Amino acid sequence: MNTQDNPSLTGLITDLAQNVTTLVQTEARLFRAELSEKLTKAGAGAAEVLGGAICLLAALLVLLQALVIALTRAGLGAGWSSLLVGVV
Repeated sequence: MNTQDNPSLTGLITDLAQNVTTLVQTEARLFRAELSEKLTKAGAGAAEVLGGAICLLAALLVLLQALVIALTRAGLGAGWSSLLVGVV
């Protein structure tokens, strides 16, 4: 028999081991790349949420100050208006 036509069992096992090693290494590289991409997107998303929360807090403070001014103009003292809005 010709050994090129029928590779030996040892050669087949060696090739299998090399192919499995290459596959595992490639999958590990792919996993790291995908994880890095997802973490980058998650970081960008977290930054957007933080920016939105800061804007929301600023808007809430403006609305509360407007309520204090409205209560003051309605005849309540400025101190009492601030206290009432702060407590509620």
